[in-house]
Amino acid sequence: MWNDIFPGELPGALRHMHERDAIDGPATLARRSFLKIVGIGGLALGAFPHLALAQQDDTAGASLKPQQQPSAFVQIAPDGQITVTINRLEFGQGVQTGLPMILAEELDADWSLVRSRNGNSDAAYQDPIFGLHLTGGSNSIKNSYTQYRELGARARAMLLAAAAARWNVEVASLSTQAGTVLGPAGRKASYGELAEAAMALPVPETVTLKAPKDFRLIGQATTRIDAKAKSSGQQDFGIDLHLPGQLTAVVARPPVFGGRIASLDDSAARATKGVKAVLRVPLDGGAQGVAVIAEGYWQAKLARDALKLEWDLSAVEKVDSEQQVIRYRELASQPGPVHFDADMTPLAGAPHQLEAEFLFPYLAHAPMEPLNCTVQVADGRAELWVGTQFPGGDSAAAAKVLDLKPEQIRMNVQTAGGGFGRRGVPSGDFVVLACEVAKAARAVGLTAPIRTLWSREDDIKGGYYRPMHLHLARIGFDDNGTVLAWDHVLVGQSILTGTLFGGRVKNGIDPTATEGMRDPYPVPMRLTVHHPTLNVPILWWRSVGSTHTAFVMETLIDEIARTTGQDPVAYRMKMFADQKPRHRAALQLAVDKSKYGQRQLPAGRAWGVAVHESFSSVVAYVVEASVQEGRPVLHQVTAGVHCNLAVNPRSVEAQVQGAALMGLSMCLPGGAITLKDGVVQQSNFADFSVPRITDMPQIAVHIVPSAEPPTGMGEPGLPALAPAFANAIASLTGKPMRQLPFKLA
Repeated sequence: MWNDIFPGELPGALRHMHERDAIDGPATLARRSFLKIVGIGGLALGAFPHLALAQQDDTAGASLKPQQQPSAFVQIAPDGQITVTINRLEFGQGVQTGLPMILAEELDADWSLVRSRNGNSDAAYQDPIFGLHLTGGSNSIKNSYTQYRELGARARAMLLAAAAARWNVEVASLSTQAGTVLGPAGRKASYGELAEAAMALPVPETVTLKAPKDFRLIGQATTRIDAKAKSSGQQDFGIDLHLPGQLTAVVARPPVFGGRIASLDDSAARATKGVKAVLRVPLDGGAQGVAVIAEGYWQAKLARDALKLEWDLSAVEKVDSEQQVIRYRELASQPGPVHFDADMTPLAGAPHQLEAEFLFPYLAHAPMEPLNCTVQVADGRAELWVGTQFPGGDSAAAAKVLDLKPEQIRMNVQTAGGGFGRRGVPSGDFVVLACEVAKAARAVGLTAPIRTLWSREDDIKGGYYRPMHLHLARIGFDDNGTVLAWDHVLVGQSILTGTLFGGRVKNGIDPTATEGMRDPYPVPMRLTVHHPTLNVPILWWRSVGSTHTAFVMETLIDEIARTTGQDPVAYRMKMFADQKPRHRAALQLAVDKSKYGQRQLPAGRAWGVAVHESFSSVVAYVVEASVQEGRPVLHQVTAGVHCNLAVNPRSVEAQVQGAALMGLSMCLPGGAITLKDGVVQQSNFADFSVPRITDMPQIAVHIVPSAEPPTGMGEPGLPALAPAFANAIASLTGKPMRQLPFKLA
């Protein structure tokens, strides 16, 4: 089923549609009871999570799904240490702390004894809402909040029951505190003492959860569990894996997407010291490549450099960025599918008219840890080690390549050094490639585990990218700033077309392209969409459609306010009226904390404002910026965040800081991917630049208090940064920003 191979990054529109279609969730399974499992370090709750799936009590009355079984998520050692398994990829967003905090809250655990570990592709670690494995769409905390609370509450109830049986007392007479069960007459028992007995008890189907007012951990700014390891260089990522006898593979790719090998002279490569094999392998999109397998990366890289390759590019389109803009402008002038269809009659007679064209380039994900995947094939089974947002789908893809059954694949999810969507690909390209390399190696007698490693250059030149977009807007409004008609055209490749999710494209419109348009402003808009097909692989990029739609909406709203002589904040508040309380609260918080309009800025600086909702959370920015020697400079950023209940405010702060920095990367020179004659012109951080420490502004993050269930924060911090910065620059120069990166001249 398509649910089994869903992408790791769900854009807002796609996520909402899938939620609607999956109200009933995955099929339920019979309730599992706990077994006594002997693990390393003693008997412990859930020592072997995969065994929970095999534990079935057919006589049990009701049923619990694998995602509801504490045995798959909680390990309690005799010394009281508690290890919580996370059902997501940790790649910087903080789920190795946030999810254990949620479970530990209801478990009433001693936080100092809580640890975390990665899950795998077992059914227990599927998203409880979607019923599939994914990390993306800012869904980790949002979708697993209730799940992990109930897991903790169930485990606590079983520990209480075990203590009641030991002391022959009523459960109601017991309480818990910091990993200890407290009983009458001063009795105490640690969770470590009770874990073995608790495992033998039935899992309660229903549990009572704490009221938010009673939270001890949730809502507290908490240092991340992995902070020490990461800050001291001790954290292992997928790229750091070293198995006995492990070999490393690198792949030579055609310069143009889809190219194939015309001729190959690999004699010099084979003669390179440490090289074990040089093999032809299929690549993503029907292309061909050459894998060089060696004892280490450097030997493989040198041998790849020694290859004499000629490519057949005759059958592939050679995209050129400059020509692409011309083509997009031509498309924008033609009729196309209509998403919003308001009456445009008032446009011609409007007192004020505004016309604008926006250009957004391709963007590379460029995570700090390049793509990698290690594969070991042996005895009719395969084991993979990879940082993936999509372990279930990638397991299925690996099984197909290796001619194995899904149950013959073991997926070991590794902590990843960033991803931003690149580790969640419908085609599973980098995992499939690693399996193709392992398969080809085994065919020539190499049985060692093989790590297929991408260099930074491979990563940036090898796709996938945030699509290039062009927007055209014609807006009519009156002296009060009331929008009478907004005629808008959007041109850009469809991310979903041609994938398993092409069915989500309705009336020729990909919802991942249009998310963020119009809302939260009640303007009469006609939105026409064109999705050209080009030979450039594309993918979601942190905050997906909102990377461009937020910029368009927020800069145009600002321009209307300036044209009609209105304060940009007051104008937005007027448009929100009483319909957008979360937007209003986030923006007001940012305004209040920044002292917007209350203090005099240094000479040469200006305020900039923007607010945007994505993935169910709202982030508003008030910034201070200047132009120095023709270069835009961002000095101060104040964020107002409405994500409902912040499980770990420190992680929310970190996510907004990182997202703001990534948003800044879209604005500064060098932050674009361009193509010439089909070849990506950028290759590393020298020509696909990222902000340096000297570019980083001061950032203050403030969170609107709320007790409502949390919404996502991995992506919402990005969209509003660029338009807030652009609005400040426009205030200084009088010239609206219409292009990313900024073009001041």
